[in-house]
Amino acid sequence: MPGFEQQLKSLEGIVDKLEKGDLPLEESLKLFEEGVKLSNACKQELEAAEGRVQVLLKQKDGSVKAEKFEMES
Repeated sequence: MPGFEQQLKSLEGIVDKLEKGDLPLEESLKLFEEGVKLSNACKQELEAAEGRVQVLLKQKDGSVKAEKFEMES
Protein backbone atom coordinates (compact mmCIF):
# COMPACT_ATOMS: atom_id res chain seq x y z
CA MET A 1 0.00 0.00 0.00
CA PRO A 2 1.35 3.47 -0.85
CA GLY A 3 2.54 5.76 1.91
CA PHE A 4 0.62 8.64 3.42
CA GLU A 5 2.08 11.28 1.12
CA GLN A 6 1.22 9.29 -2.01
CA GLN A 7 -2.30 8.60 -0.76
CA LEU A 8 -2.81 12.28 -0.01
CA LYS A 9 -1.52 13.27 -3.44
CA SER A 10 -3.90 10.79 -5.09
CA LEU A 11 -6.77 12.16 -3.02
CA GLU A 12 -5.93 15.71 -4.09
CA GLY A 13 -5.93 14.59 -7.73
CA ILE A 14 -9.36 13.03 -7.32
CA VAL A 15 -10.72 16.19 -5.72
CA ASP A 16 -9.34 18.28 -8.60
CA LYS A 17 -11.01 16.00 -11.18
CA LEU A 18 -14.34 16.03 -9.35
CA GLU A 19 -14.30 19.80 -8.89
CA LYS A 20 -14.01 20.32 -12.65
CA GLY A 21 -17.41 18.64 -13.01
CA ASP A 22 -16.88 17.43 -16.57
CA LEU A 23 -16.85 13.68 -15.87
CA PRO A 24 -19.64 11.24 -16.62
CA LEU A 25 -21.71 10.28 -13.58
CA GLU A 26 -20.39 6.70 -13.37
CA GLU A 27 -16.76 7.84 -13.44
CA SER A 28 -17.50 10.53 -10.85
CA LEU A 29 -19.03 7.92 -8.54
CA LYS A 30 -16.02 5.61 -8.92
CA LEU A 31 -13.64 8.47 -8.18
CA PHE A 32 -15.74 9.53 -5.20
CA GLU A 33 -15.64 5.99 -3.76
CA GLU A 34 -11.88 5.82 -4.27
CA GLY A 35 -11.55 9.22 -2.60
CA VAL A 36 -13.51 8.09 0.44
CA LYS A 37 -11.26 5.02 0.78
CA LEU A 38 -8.12 7.17 0.48
CA SER A 39 -9.50 9.68 2.97
CA ASN A 40 -10.19 6.92 5.50
CA ALA A 41 -6.73 5.42 4.99
CA CYS A 42 -5.10 8.83 5.52
CA LYS A 43 -7.19 9.41 8.65
CA GLN A 44 -6.13 6.04 10.09
CA GLU A 45 -2.47 6.77 9.41
CA LEU A 46 -2.72 10.20 11.04
CA GLU A 47 -4.41 8.71 14.10
CA ALA A 48 -1.69 6.07 14.38
CA ALA A 49 1.02 8.71 14.08
CA GLU A 50 -0.72 10.87 16.67
CA GLY A 51 -0.61 7.95 19.09
CA ARG A 52 3.14 7.58 18.58
CA VAL A 53 4.03 11.21 19.19
CA GLN A 54 5.62 11.84 22.54
CA VAL A 55 6.48 15.04 24.34
CA LEU A 56 9.74 15.27 26.25
CA LEU A 57 9.32 17.08 29.54
CA LYS A 58 12.19 18.34 31.63
CA GLN A 59 11.82 17.34 35.25
CA LYS A 60 12.79 19.48 38.26
CA ASP A 61 15.82 17.25 38.86
CA GLY A 62 17.07 17.94 35.33
CA SER A 63 16.10 14.56 33.90
CA VAL A 64 13.89 14.20 30.84
CA LYS A 65 10.67 12.22 30.87
CA ALA A 66 8.66 11.14 27.82
CA GLU A 67 4.88 11.45 27.98
CA LYS A 68 2.26 10.65 25.39
CA PHE A 69 1.10 13.73 23.50
CA GLU A 70 -2.63 14.37 23.97
CA MET A 71 -4.50 16.44 21.40
CA GLU A 72 -7.06 18.89 22.71
CA SER A 73 -10.56 18.13 21.46
